[in-house]
Amino acid sequence: MKKILFVMLLCFGMNTVNAQMLKFGLKAGANFSNLEGDGVDGSTYTSFHFGAVAEISLLENLSLQPELLYSSQGTKVDEAGIKEINYNYVTVPVLAKFYLTSKKLSLEAGPQFSFLVDQNVEDQFEAESFDFAGAVGLGYNITDNFFAQARYVMGLTEANKDAEVTNRVIQLSVGYRF
Repeated sequence: MKKILFVMLLCFGMNTVNAQMLKFGLKAGANFSNLEGDGVDGSTYTSFHFGAVAEISLLENLSLQPELLYSSQGTKVDEAGIKEINYNYVTVPVLAKFYLTSKKLSLEAGPQFSFLVDQNVEDQFEAESFDFAGAVGLGYNITDNFFAQARYVMGLTEANKDAEVTNRVIQLSVGYRF
């Protein structure tokens, strides 16, 4: 009987540890994007992003934060009847998250992998199907569940087949962790 009780307590304790080490949530926010480089003279395009987020605690002040987001990006232009270039991606940022204060303010950085799912100007300005970027930002845990993030995403590969341009995106997000 003592062994069964011990095993049950051990399993309960491991469940509690796992719950603290892994958290899931949802986030959404605004994108302020532009295509930068040769062949495009555009201005800031305002759109959105939303999706799922996970946080895996590695050390006391270090976590890994993978995300799966739908992100609408592009630029405003005034060329040959085109008002805006809009690329829609499924993005997968994988960020290292270093807490500067005790589980409140964090610095986030890492790669982002983006897969094109839709575009509005395929005939005139065809996008590449994959975009690789670097992301850096700040996060703030308002409560144990609610958080806010600000991030800059800089494309490292060309976003277009017809011009040498890269994505540049500022993201402001709010989210909820379960």
